[in-house]
Amino acid sequence: MQWDLFCRVIDNYGDVGVCWRLARDLAARGETVRLWLDDARALDWMAGDSRPDGIQVRAWNEADSEPVVGDVVIESFGCELPAAFVGRMAARQPAPRWINLEYLSAESYVERSHGLHSPQFTGPGAGLSKRFFYPGFTPRTGGLLREPGMMAEQSSFDQGAWLAAQGIEVQPGERLVSLFAYKLWPELLPLLAEQPTLVLACPGTVQQQLAEQAMPPGLRCQALPFLRQPDYDRLLWRCELNLVRGEDSFVRAQWAGKPFVWQIYEQDDGAHGPKLEAFLDRYLADADPMDAVPTRQLWRAWNGLSPWPSALPVATSQALRWRDQLLAQTDLASQLLSFVAESG
Repeated sequence: MQWDLFCRVIDNYGDVGVCWRLARDLAARGETVRLWLDDARALDWMAGDSRPDGIQVRAWNEADSEPVVGDVVIESFGCELPAAFVGRMAARQPAPRWINLEYLSAESYVERSHGLHSPQFTGPGAGLSKRFFYPGFTPRTGGLLREPGMMAEQSSFDQGAWLAAQGIEVQPGERLVSLFAYKLWPELLPLLAEQPTLVLACPGTVQQQLAEQAMPPGLRCQALPFLRQPDYDRLLWRCELNLVRGEDSFVRAQWAGKPFVWQIYEQDDGAHGPKLEAFLDRYLADADPMDAVPTRQLWRAWNGLSPWPSALPVATSQALRWRDQLLAQTDLASQLLSFVAESG
């Protein structure tokens, strides 16, 4: 089938990151994808030169005059499709399956809303019906992006060769921590320095802030360049602790099976707080209280929602249990293919 996947880049890399992973996953399963972007610059580093067959990247404004509509149209994250394209969707016979791919959340409304229809009664899409597809963490949601060979690749990962290729030199006994965040809370640094640690900082404001900070004894920092998605995954696999943000890196940290801390996208209305708590409720539901309490405190502190703990919790076993639980669920692309077949 041919898929038209629409994405607008708002103010960060998460939306395009998720859509590029989805396009790659669908293409690897034999599907043809046109990825429509209003800003494709992030693909220069995110995808690099390794763009798989089956994916065509198109400029958003070209959709106004594109005469062909695919079998499936995905409107990611409420990006609002071009009206002229929607008009051709309505004229196509048979009509394409129209899917609204939503943001990831652990909140309970996701299970209630996943799969709901939204009939279009007015506008250029009148007569069509789009369906809501919600990624999530339970069997009653659309699941998470997970390529079929991901765990095998992780098992055979040559850590030493990868570190050398990135120019990362680890000193004996040193812990590796990846850092990708919207904001740096300086209170984190002395906690990290409790044991010899090398922080690998991804590009962005936080990397600049770290460069201006005096590192406490025992803590080193190395600035990383933008990494291709496969290399970013390997960074997470290698590190003992991953600080991630947004949606794409948040999901990939869970597949890494290492302790992680999520910095959620802050919203003016404070909606990020309940969203963070909803995930922690699921993630820590079966955790030992000795791990759950300090982990919850650390996550809240890293989001400016509570005081800092006195030490960093180490909850590797919980990260592995959670990953095993997620691996038992059907991945997002497989569910999406079934979803489309049912909708047809």
